[in-house]
Amino acid sequence: MGRLLAIDYGSKRCGIAVTDEMQIIASGLTTVETKKLIPFLKTYCKDESVDLFLIGLPKQMNNELSESEPLILKFIELLKKQIPLIPIERVDERFTSKMAFQTMIDSGLKKKQRQNKALVDEISATLILQSYLHNK
Repeated sequence: MGRLLAIDYGSKRCGIAVTDEMQIIASGLTTVETKKLIPFLKTYCKDESVDLFLIGLPKQMNNELSESEPLILKFIELLKKQIPLIPIERVDERFTSKMAFQTMIDSGLKKKQRQNKALVDEISATLILQSYLHNK
């Protein structure tokens, strides 16, 4: 069994989270500059067995897609071409950034640490992955 890999896609950087090989535990992996994301994923998939990519689906409160969706769709098309053997699923990512920030507060991180947007992205990816695992 391979890992599940979740991506919180952003125009500047992307948070990445993965499961263990048994697909039970979701853990933050890293944050990668968006322009370096495909090379990172290709390398990661050579080193680790990945069964599925999970990519956040950004919806607004009224259930409409956010303005970042066209960028994400463009990335997905590129990902399908570059790593065609790994399927892709979308996961509603509403509230993940707010939940990530609250998680940082709850875990006792200082204000300066909570301003680390890369950490917020990584935690958001972990929340996307946990949501998928919970609803699986």
